[in-house]
Amino acid sequence: MRTRHTALAISGTAILALGLSACSGSTGDPDGSDGDATIGDDQSVGAMEDFGVGDTFEATEPVTFGLMYRDHPNYPVQDDWSILTHLDEDHGVTFDMQTIPLSDWEQKRALLISSGDAADIIPSTYVADVQALTAGGALLPVSDYLDYMPNFQDKIEKWGLEEDLDRTRNADGDFFVLPGLLEQAKPDYTIAIRSDLWEEAGLEDPETWEEFAEQLAIIQQENPDLDYPYTERWSINGPMEATLQAAAGNFGTEAGWGFGDGVTWNGSEFEYTGAQDGYKDLVTYFHGLVEDGLLDPAGLTQDDDAARAKLTTGKVAALGSNSQEINVYRQGLEETGNDEAELRNIIVPGGPAGNMMDATTGGRFESGIAISSAAADKPYFEALLQYIDWQYFGDEGLEFAKWGVEGETFTRDGDARTLEAGIDWNGVNPQAGDDPKQLNTDFGYYNGVWSLSHGSTTDLLLSMLTDEVADFQNTMNAEKEIADAGPAMPLSDLQREEISITQTNLQDIAMTATAQFIKGDRPLDEWDAYIEELRATGMDEFVATVNEAAGTGS
Repeated sequence: MRTRHTALAISGTAILALGLSACSGSTGDPDGSDGDATIGDDQSVGAMEDFGVGDTFEATEPVTFGLMYRDHPNYPVQDDWSILTHLDEDHGVTFDMQTIPLSDWEQKRALLISSGDAADIIPSTYVADVQALTAGGALLPVSDYLDYMPNFQDKIEKWGLEEDLDRTRNADGDFFVLPGLLEQAKPDYTIAIRSDLWEEAGLEDPETWEEFAEQLAIIQQENPDLDYPYTERWSINGPMEATLQAAAGNFGTEAGWGFGDGVTWNGSEFEYTGAQDGYKDLVTYFHGLVEDGLLDPAGLTQDDDAARAKLTTGKVAALGSNSQEINVYRQGLEETGNDEAELRNIIVPGGPAGNMMDATTGGRFESGIAISSAAADKPYFEALLQYIDWQYFGDEGLEFAKWGVEGETFTRDGDARTLEAGIDWNGVNPQAGDDPKQLNTDFGYYNGVWSLSHGSTTDLLLSMLTDEVADFQNTMNAEKEIADAGPAMPLSDLQREEISITQTNLQDIAMTATAQFIKGDRPLDEWDAYIEELRATGMDEFVATVNEAAGTGS
């Protein structure tokens, strides 16, 4: 096989130059019209003459694409992986890899893009990850080449994602990331509760956040040996980011990982998220949990291992969770001898704004693919676009990337797929045995580098989930309304440059104040003073620029 790896050693001095230099010569069309670029014969080596929706990509002659590879420590890249072998032998594709450790991924990806040294294919990338790097011309305006990507276009149209895609465009109408596409949203984060303690207390899962607070008080009263009934985690860039995001829609705002660009649509214009009444209501609610001794204040700052240990050793009865982490918690309970403990992920409770998911949680875009602008000059450019369209947006390519090869890694019975004996992933194959091979570690499949959104279609998305997880996602989608994300706000390069520092400074203030208010380190009666701090940092001007770009506001 001809997979090659390029080691990356990037000095701290070079990182300081990030954003100061970039390739020039963007191929974007000034009028932003999609698919208007034409690829000549000199850039069509290996390309199929006819390539349409549902077609299998097979290079007409072997091609080697540059790939920026995000190397995950849980499944480090192996040259003999099945996925690489089959891409080579069945599709004529090999890679020249820029291998980057996961711990350095975001920083080194940005540096390589900025310096013009990025590989052709840049996977595992969200729009926001590269938004500040598009002006220099180092990234391809992929909107110009959609005519070469029939599967992508088909899903955008079939699933009604045009408005979502428009929100990723700049002022010229160009967009630079092909997002991973979902047929339905895949909400995942919530709170795991000790269901055995809830049942002993005669409690059912809470339907509202207020009811959750009432239940925590009962759990504490019934179990005085608990340090706290509830603790939290995922607080690297701000307090309890996962749970605040999960809860935010029910308070009419956005928060945590969903804080994003810092603005939220109120139905008529964008407002600064951290200054919204709904944001204050959200913060006040969790402040109340801390004040009443129901939420462990250390949960806003502790690392994930410490949070897990409190649950698995019986010191708390509830903890932020998701579909994978609950299995980690269960294993931890067994290892600490708490075999009688039972856990369940609750459906995210409703709140004062209704039974809602914020626009980010309910969104149907995932991490996607950016392409180096230098790829447009490569002799295999058209073949590269066809490969990306098949691998990341075609149903066949998506199934291959997730499940592998029928008869080798899985079997099919009608619409149902089952991993072969001796192969497992995340415990989904009870027949795998005591020491199974792992689909990602040993074969390279179910790997975010090649598998956008781990599915795309609802069938594929749910195909490797346990009934417990599938029921959670289906219930969330059925019962909750998704908040309106608002119109596109296509900022010009000048506007983005003008507000980028302000946006960062505002978010720093908002995240610091959020943690202080929730923990009680800052009294809530200083909320108005906090708003004035945001104003003094440029909040009003920031929001005005966003609304100007969106064509809304006063």
